[in-house]
Amino acid sequence: MKKDLITYEDPKSHVSELFRTLRTNIQFMNLNKRLSTLLVTSTMPGEGKTWVSSNLAITFAQAGKRVVLVDADMRKCGLYSIFKVMPHPGLSNYLSEANEKETNNLAKYLRETEVPNLHLMPAGNVPPNPSELLTSPQMITLLENLKQQYDLVIIDGTPSKLVTDAVILSRIVDSTIVVAGHNIAKKDDLAKIVKDIKNVGGKIAGIVYNQKPISNKNSTETYYYASVPTKIDPKMKKEIEYAQKREVQRNRATDMLNRDRKPEEYKNSSYNQKTPNISNNPNINAENVLKQLNEYLEKEKKHGNNNKID
Repeated sequence: MKKDLITYEDPKSHVSELFRTLRTNIQFMNLNKRLSTLLVTSTMPGEGKTWVSSNLAITFAQAGKRVVLVDADMRKCGLYSIFKVMPHPGLSNYLSEANEKETNNLAKYLRETEVPNLHLMPAGNVPPNPSELLTSPQMITLLENLKQQYDLVIIDGTPSKLVTDAVILSRIVDSTIVVAGHNIAKKDDLAKIVKDIKNVGGKIAGIVYNQKPISNKNSTETYYYASVPTKIDPKMKKEIEYAQKREVQRNRATDMLNRDRKPEEYKNSSYNQKTPNISNNPNINAENVLKQLNEYLEKEKKHGNNNKID
């Protein structure tokens, strides 16, 4: 069921709702300070950090925020293919070519996506020194300029166990999310990355547990709505019909009792032309009526009587 941009392609899905929950949690974590820049990293490749950062950016954009997603994984450079935009010029080009003139010309390095309110800065050409570029003064300048134009800057970083790029970036962003893939991330590696980020002055917003196995039933669920089988099992169909008959009989019993107790109100009853007059029979009361109906219905269920109830 995994789609690269599931929050955009299938916004009513259960997974999309989980991303909206994540968005809400991030917003409530930063009530005392406006969240402007957010870094997404992981321990190892394949844990889904790019998938998380992309869909998280979409959910913020769907909430009316102007969002820019920056591909800071200049070694892999994958976001441009997901959003189907031109790969360069991008981040690496801006950082290596940046001067006062280029600093004020961000539009050259940004791409408009099909998602309203969302722009992308691709990684650009693969540089020989990505770590050095990320520690340059141009990176700080870039973030300041982006914060002036957008409500939120989300950065898709590198896996932190392999290279130090994301740890370097964690110092200059407001908060960091670490994506931990099921059966991929190791507890010791996760603890070390959190420690490394805190040691350089970075802040951790939380850990996103990704790729958790789900049942076939849950994988087809959407928010509020679940899949409905097109075919009903014969036994289930019989149970449903029996329950419907039982409900009809109970409603009629209630109607008869109300007629005996409140004859004036019974004139407007929908059953007053269908139910025989039994109000003059002193042997019939609420308990007797319900008892007889239950006995009849249980007998009908036992012997498979499918006669239509008038």
